[in-house]
Amino acid sequence: MSKAIAQYDVSGLSEAELTKMEREIARKYMGKLSIPMVLWPILNLTCWLALWPLVFTGIIPLWLGFIIATVNVTLSYLPSHEAQHDIYARPGEKLRWLNEAIGHLSLIPLAYGYRILRLTHLEHHKNTNTPELDPDHVFNFGGSFWQTFKLNIASFQPGSEASASYAACLERLGTPEAKRAYLEQIGILLMHLGILFACAFNGYALEALLLWWLPLKLAATYIRIYLSWLPHYPGHETGRYKDTRGFRSWLGVWSSLGMTAHIVHHLHPRIPLDKTPAALREMYPILEARNCDILARDHAH
Repeated sequence: MSKAIAQYDVSGLSEAELTKMEREIARKYMGKLSIPMVLWPILNLTCWLALWPLVFTGIIPLWLGFIIATVNVTLSYLPSHEAQHDIYARPGEKLRWLNEAIGHLSLIPLAYGYRILRLTHLEHHKNTNTPELDPDHVFNFGGSFWQTFKLNIASFQPGSEASASYAACLERLGTPEAKRAYLEQIGILLMHLGILFACAFNGYALEALLLWWLPLKLAATYIRIYLSWLPHYPGHETGRYKDTRGFRSWLGVWSSLGMTAHIVHHLHPRIPLDKTPAALREMYPILEARNCDILARDHAH
């Protein structure tokens, strides 16, 4: 697929015709297992786990382990995000076990549960930018980068608005799965703290700080800014073609982890992440005709 923006003419087409054309394009990118998105979580988790013995035994210095760990934790969310949307395999398909395994295991560095993130993320899709219903809205109303950064720092404090938002979402759902997700997350947090304390008790406090605690905080901040705030800023538009936007990223589409094409994900959540930039380029004239908040053609690559 060319990296140039598609040039076909959609002027004069009805809403129904635009919708049909958009769906036909979207179907081209769905239904096939993305090998890069399968390798991503396997290699990322393996690398992060390997850092611990490598640093503990002095094979690699702690400063280098810290840098690699920060990258690993930052990369740990999106494979699970793919699983949350059943992109690897839908219920009843042969590879469903792979979908669920990636959903759970890829989040180990992030110390978060697959169930709680899946439930709250699907609610985000249903209620994007609706303050009382979108559990991610708490991260999206910062008026500037620095205000958003401060909101994220505040979210790490006990009793934060962010934690309350996710808990309120699960309580609002009130299903057995939501209750299980809540208890599961408590267990994961206790296990995370237990491992950190065990490391400190055995003389590895600095290693625990720089291989997990600090990378997790840095990664969570990056994820919330790039995967939540920037694609939805200013955070008050609602509607299928209005609740996400295009933006420029400092090193191109992949420095934002593919979020410059996030509008495609909200429109067609089952398109794999690595295919969304190409889908955006092909859908561009349709989205332009719908007055979506997308980048000008010169920057929408």
